[in-house]
Amino acid sequence: MFQQITKGIKISVKTVYNGIIYRGYVQHHAFSYFITIKNNSKDTVQLLQRFWTIYDSLNETEHIEGEGVVGQTPIIKPNEEYNYRSNCFIISSIGAMGGSYKMINTKNNNNFLVEIPTFQLITTSTLN
Repeated sequence: MFQQITKGIKISVKTVYNGIIYRGYVQHHAFSYFITIKNNSKDTVQLLQRFWTIYDSLNETEHIEGEGVVGQTPIIKPNEEYNYRSNCFIISSIGAMGGSYKMINTKNNNNFLVEIPTFQLITTSTLN
C-alpha cells in the first residue's frame, strides 16, 4: 500500500492486477486501484478535481484531469474517510500513476492540492 499525507489529508492506494483485455486489436493490462482519503485535519474538506499522470513504459505519458472522482465531489468531515475504486489500462506490463486532488476547506473556502503518492502498476507475471 502506498500512502502520503498533505495538510492533514491522508491518501492510501492499493492496486490489483486484473489481467489482459483488448481494446480494438491492442492488448492492454487492466489494473484496479482502491483509494482511501482520510481527513485527519480539524476542518471539513471537499474534493473538487483530480489530476493524474499515467506512466506506461511502452506508451506516451498520459495526463488526465476532471471534476471529482467516479462522478462524485465528496465532502469529508474531520476523522472521516472516503473510499473509491477505479481502473487503469496500460499497454506495458510496467507502469505507474500519481497525481493530486484539488480540495477546498469548507470553513474558509481556501483551495489546496493534496498529493496522491505515485504507485506502481506491475503485472503479476512481471513480479515472478
